[in-house]
Amino acid sequence: MTELLTAAQMRAVEQAAIESGQVTGLELMERAGRGVVEAVFEEWPELARAPHRAVVLCGPGNNGGDGFVVARLLKEWGWEVEVFLYGDPSKLPPDARANYERWGKLGAVSPLSAAPKFAHEADLYVDALFGTGLRRALEGELFDWAADRTADFDVAAKTVAVDVPSGLCSDSGRELAGSTETVLAGLTVSFHAFKLGHHLKWGPFKCGKTVVKDIGLEGSPRPRVGVNPPPGGAAGGCPAVPPGEFVRLVERPTSLTPKHTYGHKYTHGHALILSGGAGRTGAARLAARGALRIGAGLVTLGVPGAAQMEVACQITALMLRRVEDGEALACVLQDERINALCLGPGLGLERARELVPVAVRAGHAPCIVLDADALTAFQDEPQTLFALLHDKCVLTPHAGEFARLFPDIAEKLEAVPTKGPAYSKVDATREAAKRAGCTVLFKGPDTVIAAPDGRCSINSAQYERAAPWLATAGAGDVLAGFIAGLLARGVAPMQAAESAAWLHVACARSFGPGVIGEDLPEELPKVFRDLGG
Repeated sequence: MTELLTAAQMRAVEQAAIESGQVTGLELMERAGRGVVEAVFEEWPELARAPHRAVVLCGPGNNGGDGFVVARLLKEWGWEVEVFLYGDPSKLPPDARANYERWGKLGAVSPLSAAPKFAHEADLYVDALFGTGLRRALEGELFDWAADRTADFDVAAKTVAVDVPSGLCSDSGRELAGSTETVLAGLTVSFHAFKLGHHLKWGPFKCGKTVVKDIGLEGSPRPRVGVNPPPGGAAGGCPAVPPGEFVRLVERPTSLTPKHTYGHKYTHGHALILSGGAGRTGAARLAARGALRIGAGLVTLGVPGAAQMEVACQITALMLRRVEDGEALACVLQDERINALCLGPGLGLERARELVPVAVRAGHAPCIVLDADALTAFQDEPQTLFALLHDKCVLTPHAGEFARLFPDIAEKLEAVPTKGPAYSKVDATREAAKRAGCTVLFKGPDTVIAAPDGRCSINSAQYERAAPWLATAGAGDVLAGFIAGLLARGVAPMQAAESAAWLHVACARSFGPGVIGEDLPEELPKVFRDLGG
């Protein structure tokens, strides 16, 4: 499990290590600087083979202190190094001031206004202006320096950012005050753990390749951040972290157990996917195929009479039931072997308004995925929907659907942030899950999944897992089917959403460019084989 930290959480982890006597602040700064140099030479081996020219930009905090360490280490490597400082050196924090003075024995420090900006002026730019603690937009000479190089991809390719590119909020991946003048980096080096902003919003674009360097904090006490500790603290000085405190990066699924040798189809669940009328059945068929491929023992399509012939001509392993209206659905759901439902893909708004309440109120409370039309149908009365939902439901909105169901939350997310930490997609999804009382999967390349108790994860289809081909019709329907199939197999809603999202990206990457919705379920067996499942 990879944890993603906020700036406050990272500061707390460092402070806990320092207070425990495990390490000093100066030692952490030295390790961070060495980590940056190591990462630079790993990414650009040619820079390690001979002296080059570096421009190091240092800020007024401890991020600037890391920059002074980088400058000293490159100088000792034989490089020509120029260092520029934004701020008053007398106001540097103690550890940063110590490294400023160490550098002063080797070279000069000039004001930022004199710093080079263009690719031909240096072989490497080191952005150590502002790290994870940035709380305001770039302005003045900072803005001018960043603005002159924003569109210069040649200089970006030579820039390494320490922690995060300056101007980017490390908690949200957003640019403060809506400015596009955030530093653009070819490489970003973080320490101990990825930060939320590395995987949210503009983070992946602005950061370039992002790596994490160990600075010796593994095994450090994990403090509770943002929650008052009990009187007297706890053993080791650090209370246990509550479930919703840390955000996880979704990784290879661990919840998919092989089918039991002596099981039968009903052992692995029965998913019911409800379809729209004639000419609107394709989305539900995609979802049903996804549910079947991911391992549900049986999958039935519930269709109105007008669409029966259309669907019957298109399916083989899938089963078919006539579900004309709410009364018919209630009759079908008397079969308690149906333990997962999916409503929304191609369902139609009127049909959704009739069928969703019946599905959610089913006596044996099956797990339910609500997607597409099942969400939009309640845009004028979202509280009516929320009053129906239970903790075995999963909502899967894209940005537009999210804004229809949670307009006030979406407004906060879209508002231009004037100070940091900015409201993030993680904040929005957690708030939505708490309000809805169920798991919410907020789609996008930075898909965020949250449970009502605050547990949260990010499925990042970025960096080496980028899958831009998923921007195709039907892909979301297949994802809904994947979730429904896992729910049918008995996987808990949060884990089902996480695993389905990860596998969805894996299928797209396995197939490659040109993938369409129909391809995704058919790629799943190959993905399972590659996973050793």
